[in-house]
Amino acid sequence: MAKHHYHRGRRHRKKKKQNLVSRRVGISLAVVEGIASIIFMAGLLRLNMLPFSYTAVIGVILLLCFGVLFAGQFFSKKKAVAGKVLSAVLALLLLFGAYYLFRAGGALNEITGGEYKLDNIVVAVMADNKAEDIQDAKDYTFGVQYQMKGEQISQTVEAINDELGSEIETVEYQSLAEQAQALHDGTVDAIIYNEGYTGILAEAFEGYEENTKVIYTHSIKNELENKAADVKVEDETFSVYISGIDVYGAIETNSRSDVNIIAQVNPATHQILLVTTPRDYYVEIPGITQGQKDKLTHAGIYGVDASMATLENLYDMEIDFYARVNFTSLIDIVDALGGVEVESEYAFTTSEDSGLVMDVVQGMNSFNGKQALAFSRERQNVPGGDNQRGKDQQAVITAMIKKMVSPAILTGANGIINSVSGNVETNMSETQIQDLIKQQLADGASWSIKSLAAEGTADSQYCYSYAGQPLYVTQPDAGSVETIKEALKAVENGEMLEGSEATQ
Repeated sequence: MAKHHYHRGRRHRKKKKQNLVSRRVGISLAVVEGIASIIFMAGLLRLNMLPFSYTAVIGVILLLCFGVLFAGQFFSKKKAVAGKVLSAVLALLLLFGAYYLFRAGGALNEITGGEYKLDNIVVAVMADNKAEDIQDAKDYTFGVQYQMKGEQISQTVEAINDELGSEIETVEYQSLAEQAQALHDGTVDAIIYNEGYTGILAEAFEGYEENTKVIYTHSIKNELENKAADVKVEDETFSVYISGIDVYGAIETNSRSDVNIIAQVNPATHQILLVTTPRDYYVEIPGITQGQKDKLTHAGIYGVDASMATLENLYDMEIDFYARVNFTSLIDIVDALGGVEVESEYAFTTSEDSGLVMDVVQGMNSFNGKQALAFSRERQNVPGGDNQRGKDQQAVITAMIKKMVSPAILTGANGIINSVSGNVETNMSETQIQDLIKQQLADGASWSIKSLAAEGTADSQYCYSYAGQPLYVTQPDAGSVETIKEALKAVENGEMLEGSEATQ
C-alpha cells in the first residue's frame, strides 16, 4: 500500500512539474505573440495609411487575442496545446507582416520628396575607338557646344582637366548636330554632351547608339523647387504631372518624356480629369528655348520642372506635383493590383516593338502587367499612331486608378509601394500620400474619371534642341487646347464634367 501511494505521489509530482513547464512555455509564447503585436502595430503606425478607426479596431483585436491566449495559458491546468500553436502561428504572421509594413514604409520614403534633378554629361567616342576610359583619351580632341546647357559642359571640361592633370584640346561647335557630325567624320576624337540628347541623336543618325560608346560620365545635381509642400491633398484640388520615361539608372536623371499626362484631382467632388498631350507637340519651353519651339518630349532633357512649365504655359494652369515613372515598372504595379480591366477603342494585334505580341479586343480587356505595358506602348498597329497610344496609356492609368480607389489597395498597397521603389519619383511628400489614401479608405466614395487628349496635325519643323535638320512634330490644335483649358478650370471650380466614367 505504501509503495502504491509512493508511486502515485511520484506520478502526481511529475505531472505537476510537466504542467508547470507546459504553462511556462505557453505563457512565453503568448508574451512573444504580444511583443509581435506591438511590433506589428508600430509598423502599421509607421506606414500611416489606415484611418484611425481601422487602426483602433486592429489594435483592439490584437489586444484581445493576447489577453485570451495569455489567460488561457496562465490559468490552464492542462497542456493547452491549441493555445500554444495559435500563439506561435500568430507571432510568426505578425512579425512577417511587420517586416513588410516597415519595408513598405521605407520604400514610400524613397520615392517621395523629390528634391533634385540629375544631369549626366558624357564623353562619347566611336565604338571602334580603342579608348575605354577618360585616361585613354588624354591626347584626344574633344568636340563641345555651349549653346545648350553650356555651364554644365564647362563644368565637365574642368572636371576632366582635373582628372587628367592637364587641359584637353576642344573644338567648339554651334549645335549638337555639328558636334555629332564631326565625331562621325573623324574631325574630333570625342564629343562632350548631355546624355539626355542621346535619343535625339539616335533619330538623326541611324545606328548612333550602336556606333558610339560612352567612356566618361560627369553627374551634376540641381535642386528642384517644391511649390506644393503645403497643399492639403485630402480636401484641396491639386494637379499631378505624370511623366513616363524609359531610362536606365537613377530615376531622377533628366531624359525625354514619352508620356505626358496631367491628372487634375478634386477630392471634394471626387473627380479626376486626365489630360494627355502628344510627345511631339510643337511648343515653347519657357526659360529654355527663348521664343523658339521644340517638341514637348525634349523639355524633359532640361528637367521635370521644364516639362511642367511647358504644360503650365500651354494650358494656362499651375501644376502642383510631378510623378516620374519608368513605365517598365508598370508591370509590377499592375500585377500587385491583381491585374486591370482596360477598355480599348480598337481591336488590334500588338507588334514585337511593344514587347509582347498579343490580340486586343475592342471593348474591355483583362490585362496582367506585361499585357498592360504592351498595350500602352503599341503605336504601329493602331489608328492614329502616337496620338492613339496616348489615349491607350490614359485607359491603362484609368484602370489602375479604379483599382487603387477600391478595396484592392488594402491587399496590394505593400506590393505597389515596393514595386515602384527606384522606378518612381515624386515631389509629393510621404504625409500627403498617406493623407490621400486614408481619406479614400475613410469615405470609400466613388470617383468620376474624364479623359481628354490634345489633338494636332503632323508637320516637320526645326527644333531648339536639334537644329541640324527638321524633325517630325505635331502642330497643336487651338480648339483642342481651349477645350482642355475649360475642362481643367471646371474641375478646379467643382463642376462635374459630362461623359465621366465612375470607378465603382
